[in-house]
Amino acid sequence: MRKFVILSLFAGCLVILFFTLTSMIKVFSSDLIEPAMMAEQDHGYRLVLITLELDTPFWAKVEQGAMAAAKRNGVSLEVWGTYGTNRDDFLKNIEIAIASKVDGIIVQGLDTDEFKSLTKVKAAGSGIPVITVANDVPMNESLRRTYVGSDHLEAGSMIARQLVSDMGFAGKVVLMVSDRQEYFQRSRLTGILEVLGQYSDIETKIVAAGDSREDVAEATNLLLNEEPDTDAFIAVSANHAGSIIQEISKRMQVDNFFIYSFDDSPETLNLMQQGEIDALIAQSPETMGEESVTHMIKWLTGEQVPLNPDGYFTDIRVLRTEDTP
Repeated sequence: MRKFVILSLFAGCLVILFFTLTSMIKVFSSDLIEPAMMAEQDHGYRLVLITLELDTPFWAKVEQGAMAAAKRNGVSLEVWGTYGTNRDDFLKNIEIAIASKVDGIIVQGLDTDEFKSLTKVKAAGSGIPVITVANDVPMNESLRRTYVGSDHLEAGSMIARQLVSDMGFAGKVVLMVSDRQEYFQRSRLTGILEVLGQYSDIETKIVAAGDSREDVAEATNLLLNEEPDTDAFIAVSANHAGSIIQEISKRMQVDNFFIYSFDDSPETLNLMQQGEIDALIAQSPETMGEESVTHMIKWLTGEQVPLNPDGYFTDIRVLRTEDTP
């Protein structure tokens, strides 16, 4: 009996010693974690970048910059997107992100009531901050925390000033827009008209050309029939430039016109190298990705609250034919 009691006490002491040592190891291990590892653990946020145009070179650069910033700051970043501008799937991705309770959503702004409802009601109601990138939606309509991307109003002004420099103070200018203009397109258009409106001998005509290449080609063909004395085209939506030039080339020399666009995509750069685009606005998509993640982290950690409601503008510049290799 006595031996049993002694063995029981000994076993009990071993158990207590085991748990004591285990607790000590945990305490000392946490104290010995390197500062960099601690920071990475503290910043273990889950972010998601959602785009409507996953398969474009522009958004590939945005993703590249965002991933680099996420890795540098020790946060998780997932990139979700749709192909071929499928708006229903795009909005569904935002809903899934909100339901998944991610820590922050970085998203290409879409100027629709459905998008605004998701960001203003569901995301805000769930306490999930939203930052728009590349394309903005006004803060009072979306409750996004901030915007990171080009100043599209200034971009419109810059391309209009370049046109005046090339064409002179008189001429007929066609502004080709989509049927349903996004906020960024309206901003570009405002910037263009503010500059061209200063010249009484410059006539502007706004043409709604749809979104598909076929629609743009048809609108260009009709315009050339009705306005054969047109001097210049500005493709307010970057993906219109190729269709405009293709349709013009079927009937006459492209170099009879001054042609301008936005975004230095592979297609527009190729057209510029061929001398078919006179100038375009080059943006900074990789910087947009980097800064959007950086500002989201600043918000989440409380380092910068509130963020600038007017947004953080990335670099834009006029790129001319002589600037291309």
